[in-house]
Amino acid sequence: QVHLVESGGGLVQAGDSLRLSCAVSGRTLRGSRMAWFRQAPGKERDVIASLNPWDVYAYLADSVKGRFTISGDNAKNTVYLQMNGLKPEDTAVYYCASGALGSSGYDYWGQGTQVTVSS
Repeated sequence: QVHLVESGGGLVQAGDSLRLSCAVSGRTLRGSRMAWFRQAPGKERDVIASLNPWDVYAYLADSVKGRFTISGDNAKNTVYLQMNGLKPEDTAVYYCASGALGSSGYDYWGQGTQVTVSS
């Protein structure tokens, strides 16, 4: 069974930084595709960053490019989302997701962590 546990969310002011962590068990990072999604109130859940074992460069949505970074630590089997220059519009519940190699979707999700950015 695969489990994803996110941590690191919280309430910050605009311009601050946060680092989200996603600890993965039951599946290695080398054997999976990882992504971070977020869902703001009344909006759909959107992918903002993804990391695949074969990619040299990670994917970042235009809305976070230049401010957010996704990375993985194979030894800790943990994926991170470093968020700098946070804006009020970044306020959302952030979810970590894992997908099997060779598939197009994500079959395991974390419980979500709230990020709130005040102006």
